[in-house]
Amino acid sequence: QEQVVESGGGEVQPGGSLRLSCQVSAILFSSNDAGWFRQAPGRQREKVALITSTGSTDYADSVKGRFTISRDNIKDTLYLEMSSLKPEDTAVYYCKVTETYTNGEALEFWGQGTQVTVAS
Repeated sequence: QEQVVESGGGEVQPGGSLRLSCQVSAILFSSNDAGWFRQAPGRQREKVALITSTGSTDYADSVKGRFTISRDNIKDTLYLEMSSLKPEDTAVYYCKVTETYTNGEALEFWGQGTQVTVAS
């Protein structure tokens, strides 16, 4: 059964750092695109960072220069390094893997989310 499990969230002071991990199983991770999204209370879920199967990355303007997305295809793990954290980064962070098939269809697999709280 396909699984996407995030970890690494927590509470940190403004200016601090956190590293999120997303362990993927039963999905051909290395061949598929993945990304991090977040949802703050009362707001819609938004893209944070994306990484393609070949390693190309894309970031939301609000996190450029502060967050880095990466992947380890041997460990089937997606990472998000977050630094210079701000209170507005407080949200539940979700990992998503998009499995694309040769017929063009795609399935999205989401994790359960991990809470990141930035507060003094």
